[in-house]
Amino acid sequence: MEIGALWPFGRHRRARAEQDEAVAAARPQPPEDGEVDRGVAEELAARRGEIARMEEQALRESESLKVRASDLERRARALEDRERNVEQQAEELKRAKRVQRRELEQISSLSAAQAKQLLIKEVDEEARHQAGLNLRRIEEQTRQEAERRARSILAVAMQRLAATHASETTTRLVELPNDEMKGRIIGRDGRNIRALESLTGVDFIIDETPSAVVLSSFDGVRREVARLTLEKLIADGRIHPALCEEMHEQAKAEVETMIAEEGERAVLEANVHPLDPELLALLGQLRYRTSYGQNVLDHLVECAHLAGLLAEELGASVETARRGALLHDIGKAVTHEVEGSHALVGGKLARRYGEDEAVAHAMEAHHGEVEPRTVEAVIVQTVDAVSGARPGARGEALEQYVTRLRDLEEIASRQSGVHKVFAMRAGREIRVMVDPGEVDDDSAALISHEIASAIEKEMEYPGRIKITVIRESRSTSYAG
Repeated sequence: MEIGALWPFGRHRRARAEQDEAVAAARPQPPEDGEVDRGVAEELAARRGEIARMEEQALRESESLKVRASDLERRARALEDRERNVEQQAEELKRAKRVQRRELEQISSLSAAQAKQLLIKEVDEEARHQAGLNLRRIEEQTRQEAERRARSILAVAMQRLAATHASETTTRLVELPNDEMKGRIIGRDGRNIRALESLTGVDFIIDETPSAVVLSSFDGVRREVARLTLEKLIADGRIHPALCEEMHEQAKAEVETMIAEEGERAVLEANVHPLDPELLALLGQLRYRTSYGQNVLDHLVECAHLAGLLAEELGASVETARRGALLHDIGKAVTHEVEGSHALVGGKLARRYGEDEAVAHAMEAHHGEVEPRTVEAVIVQTVDAVSGARPGARGEALEQYVTRLRDLEEIASRQSGVHKVFAMRAGREIRVMVDPGEVDDDSAALISHEIASAIEKEMEYPGRIKITVIRESRSTSYAG
């Protein structure tokens, strides 16, 4: 080590020695000079040794600092070299990546953007496929759960409602007091029975059955009017064409009253109120109409009960479901007067007489002619199917027979001048009443021929059908 590097330490030693000498000079001199000189010398020697140790420690620390500084310089140079190497490698990687991308683009004939889009498309398709599989699994599980719950709800609703079923026929038996009454009903040359059949449009079958007459007609209202007419004539005892007409009018009035009462009974039983009087009358008419052998009014009341139960289970509107179910077949009461299916006709009637749109929609949608948009509409569809599917509720053959008779009457009613049409004798005969003011004898013959031709073209039927056109003129006056 150079001597110049230690000069601060030497100056410090001289300054300390001068300070010690000044302190010694300021002290009072002891009486014995020899002892004082020895004490001062020892103290000075001790301080010199301490100073020497401090100098050695300072030298060691200085040497350590130099070594550390040298090590730091070496590490800094190493870090700089490493940073330069990293930057160089990064540049090489970039160049290699660019070369690799160019080679991949040449091999695949795709640019980087195109390859990126292709990869995104593949990932998207894979994600969609996986999502589709999950969706199908969820839908299947949901469908199974919905079917299970639907079966449970239907089972509960059907078990809570016990309904009787009886297929109605197209005939009615009227008991007679004796066999002599048969001859009186027939009348001289059959004039009484012809008058009754012409008035009512019902077949009066008088055979070997003792003390009974069978009334046959596919129209329940006609059959009921004929029954009441015959019972009134039997009770009166007098039977002739004029009295037959009078009793027939009375019977029609009574049946109209019964129709209104039946409508009110159905409304009360189904717990649906209030209802417009016109709808009540149409509802009552369905007491005398069947669908596949099932009484339509009983079917409607049963559907109303089932709809209420299902609506309670599903949390839907009970009132809307009941009303829609009770009225869904009301169009059948006027389908012979208005064109269109009974579901659509029923919906129009409901709107005309002030029913809610939800009720009208449920009526229109119960056969799928209109897409159901509400839960109540689906409920009406369901209860209609459930009521008709009960064992013994319906019969296909009877409905086909009744439909054929209605078709025969509809074909005959198309002709101009026709006043009334009655399909009789199980569809083997059609009696057509024409207006004598519009149709003459020659036109009556032409009408029968045209009806026969239309039936041959439009219908398939076994055997032969007799078409009878009746033109009758009457002149009535009163003497007052």
